[in-house]
Amino acid sequence: MSPIAYVNGRYLPMRRAMVHVEDRGYQFGDGVYEVCEVREGRLIDERRHLARLQRSLDELRIRAPMSPKALGIVLREVIARNRIRCGIVYFQVTRGVARRDHAFPAPEVAPSLVVTARPLSGTRNEALAVSGIAVVSVPDNRWDRVDIKTIGLLPNVLARQTAIDRGARDAWFVDKTGAVTEGASANAWIVTQAGIVVTHPADHGILRGITRTVLFDVIKGQGLTVEERAFTLQEAYAAREAFVTAASQIVLPVVRIDGRAIGGGRPGPVATALRREFHRYAEQS
Repeated sequence: MSPIAYVNGRYLPMRRAMVHVEDRGYQFGDGVYEVCEVREGRLIDERRHLARLQRSLDELRIRAPMSPKALGIVLREVIARNRIRCGIVYFQVTRGVARRDHAFPAPEVAPSLVVTARPLSGTRNEALAVSGIAVVSVPDNRWDRVDIKTIGLLPNVLARQTAIDRGARDAWFVDKTGAVTEGASANAWIVTQAGIVVTHPADHGILRGITRTVLFDVIKGQGLTVEERAFTLQEAYAAREAFVTAASQIVLPVVRIDGRAIGGGRPGPVATALRREFHRYAEQS
């Protein structure tokens, strides 16, 4: 069965799912997106993802294409038509189609909405969690508003490819002060030798991940202390554990940073427990 996508009011086979050549997402990266986990056919943290989508739209002054309730219906329809039980649903909103001009279209045009879904291998993700992943550090050369989940991800693409070229899975951005901000496609965490869980503050320098947000409750439920503060690469090298969080990965232990073993090169008990307990705290709908 051909995958099905939703494009501006129509459910289409993926091979026929197209956007206009003058869609501002294609021309300028003028749009935002969200990725939501699908678990046993149900959306994980839908409410939080839709709220973050609206925040991103507001920051870029893009009109919402439909109400949150209507969008929820579209998401579920795409999931159902693709028979997704374990996977992700991706939804993207751009400012719409207009003659190429840097200024906003005047008069305003209708925003464009695209929704796709695909399965993920639970077995593969669990294998990654058991073995842990490697990351490399790269300079953070992104714009100053990465808290907005825009589709303009070229620095992230280049960082991820750098990681792959170096035999790692992901990259961690390091800003001009020497602080680790986040990964190319995930939030970054360490566990200090004192057992404190640390992650960068959710300011304009990182994306406030939905999995990250839920994980604060999971951490407290485990009786652990969490600090939102900047940490350096040197702190990460000396950490007891390190891990990343994202909707498509939940919690993945990091066992090597820039070729240096973390925690003896094995996933630690904190990351393992947080991954195991995560869905007790996430919302399912």
